[in-house]
Amino acid sequence: MLAKREYGRLEIFGIIIIFIFVALVSRLGYLQMAQGQYYGQLADGNRIRLIPIMAPRGVFYDRNGVMLVSNRPGFTISLLPINGPVPDEVIGKLAVILNLNAEEIKEKLSQKTGSFEPIRVKTDVGPEIVTKIEERRSELPGVVIEIQPLRNYINNELAAHIFGYVGEINETELESGKAQGYKARDIVGKFGLERVYDKEIRGTDGGNQVEVDANGRPVQVIGKKDPIPGNNLVLTIDQRIQKAAEAAIDEQLIYLQTKAGYTNAKAAAAVVLNPKTGEVLAMVSRPTFNPNAFNGGISSKDWKLLNENPHHPMDNKAIAGVYPPGSTFKIITGAAALELGKVTPEEKILDTGTHWIIPKGNAMGEALGWINFREALSKSDNVYFYEMGNRLGIDNLEKFARMFGLGAYTGINLPGESDGLVANRRYKEKVYGEDWYLSETFDAAIGQGFQLATPLQMAVVIGQVANDGQRYKPQLVSRITGPNGEVLKTFEPEKTGQVTLAESNWTLIQESLREVALEGGTAATAFGDFPVAIAGKTGTSENSHGSDHGWFVGYGPYEDPRVAVAIIVEQGGFGSSSAVPIAKKIMEAAFNINQTPAEAAKIYRPQTAL
Repeated sequence: MLAKREYGRLEIFGIIIIFIFVALVSRLGYLQMAQGQYYGQLADGNRIRLIPIMAPRGVFYDRNGVMLVSNRPGFTISLLPINGPVPDEVIGKLAVILNLNAEEIKEKLSQKTGSFEPIRVKTDVGPEIVTKIEERRSELPGVVIEIQPLRNYINNELAAHIFGYVGEINETELESGKAQGYKARDIVGKFGLERVYDKEIRGTDGGNQVEVDANGRPVQVIGKKDPIPGNNLVLTIDQRIQKAAEAAIDEQLIYLQTKAGYTNAKAAAAVVLNPKTGEVLAMVSRPTFNPNAFNGGISSKDWKLLNENPHHPMDNKAIAGVYPPGSTFKIITGAAALELGKVTPEEKILDTGTHWIIPKGNAMGEALGWINFREALSKSDNVYFYEMGNRLGIDNLEKFARMFGLGAYTGINLPGESDGLVANRRYKEKVYGEDWYLSETFDAAIGQGFQLATPLQMAVVIGQVANDGQRYKPQLVSRITGPNGEVLKTFEPEKTGQVTLAESNWTLIQESLREVALEGGTAATAFGDFPVAIAGKTGTSENSHGSDHGWFVGYGPYEDPRVAVAIIVEQGGFGSSSAVPIAKKIMEAAFNINQTPAEAAKIYRPQTAL
């Protein structure tokens, strides 16, 4: 009986063992076959990490294919927390090497999103820093040296206000950009075209698949996804004209400060465009800045210098600076008076030096006697245009100013444009709660008082005169191309307005502006013997905070205009002596004047391409 009982127990025990074995084998088979892929992914997730590779941004070219903005490789020092927080000891040692505050590094680490992604601590470091880190590699676990594409503004300050600069995305930008795929620590455009076209030129990041050991240290690269470069911008800018305009302004400001007695002439702006298309050939704002300084974050010292400069180098004065247009506005006053029949071309008005209703006069007390429209515009006579304001009234002046596009945005694709101000009754009533006075109409008629315009707006105004009233939207980009050069988008000229005047009135205005550049005109000293026929208008606008501002607007060739310019020199005095010399050098560059045969063979000729 006992033997049988023991045998029964053994049999039961064997069955249990077999059952357990079958269960284990079945479970193992299930895990390997049914769930094998799932657990394989988990295992890979423990041993494989994806380290991002930043995509290079798209390149900027001028209209002739000259590279203006590119990318260059640069060393970036990053931290890669692998097995928990980076020790304070490592942070302290790294801070000393990088000459940073340890708290700054900790702040960057606190923003980590949890992904296996390096935290950039300092960008664009020199080889001496790299050497120090490599020498102390064993003391700096988690510190990695990356080679990343850095923005390279090839000519430093050249066209800085057009290009803008880049920097690390901030919280506000990240919040609004998450839906478009932006993520923490992305490098984005902060200003200028870099900001406007950021989505098109930023590219798509790649990454390395890295196998790590049990301690999280990289062992080998087992896969790579190459980054895709961003799209390129082909600009309307002509590098040669841009360089000439910047050099001309810099030289003139130095001359005015050191030789002409205008010590506060430290700011200026210029716009050069093709009046038949709206293409901007050059745009300058002074003082300026070097966008390369923003790579990796601008230093506190450099930022303080920019931020505390009273002439605001970060402002693009060409589109955001607003100034009384001075006598350049007489073009609009004259157009209104002729078109509305308030004066005829032949009628002569007596200029005794001051107007007979309100004692407002000419600069320096000059009196020109009996003068007609042509003489008044070419010699910039105030008394004549006071009388035109008297006959027109402020409402007609406002109407024609708006017809020419003043008081409104031009639509240029740059952030920060100002719409200026057209003098009108409603504005004064709203802001000051006062009625309008005739003396204010007189001021408005010669571009003073409430009238305010940007250099870009005045370039558009003179462009309309050159183009018989047709207005085109100013543009800076002609096309977007892919990394391989294929054209993805082309920007065609966009007509935005038309000033309709009788043909005879356009002809009279244009002929009068031509005389400005001939003997006896206010720009004759620069353009009297110029080999290309130029038409234009000088202006001087009053400035309650210092010396007057100097203006010049003009175009050429007179018979077939392809280049229009607008220039202002803050506190430079008369436009004829401050702005006109700049205009002459710009026109020389635009029309290849005073170039050697070798230079002429290399440079762009506007008569064939504009």
